[in-house]
Amino acid sequence: MASSDKTAKGKVTGSAGRFGCRYGRFVRKRVAEMEKISRAVHRCPKCDMDALQRKGTGIWGCRKCGYKFAGGAYQPQTPALKIALRTMDRKVEEKA
Repeated sequence: MASSDKTAKGKVTGSAGRFGCRYGRFVRKRVAEMEKISRAVHRCPKCDMDALQRKGTGIWGCRKCGYKFAGGAYQPQTPALKIALRTMDRKVEEKA
């Protein structure tokens, strides 16, 4: 018969559970991952505290120092920005 140690099939949907069975599994999974990243508390680039929150689409603000800046839509630093910063640091080191 059924054992009590069995768990439900599949993963817990998290914030995308509001969509129910609509839109497909992978779309709901992507939405849940994106919302998890955007709602997390990030590190402020100015005061270096974990107090950075998303204010709106691409607008990020620190709760501690009040620093506000434009970043990615769902994360403060996009992967393209990280590549650009790494390239700029490499060029500065070559000149020095």
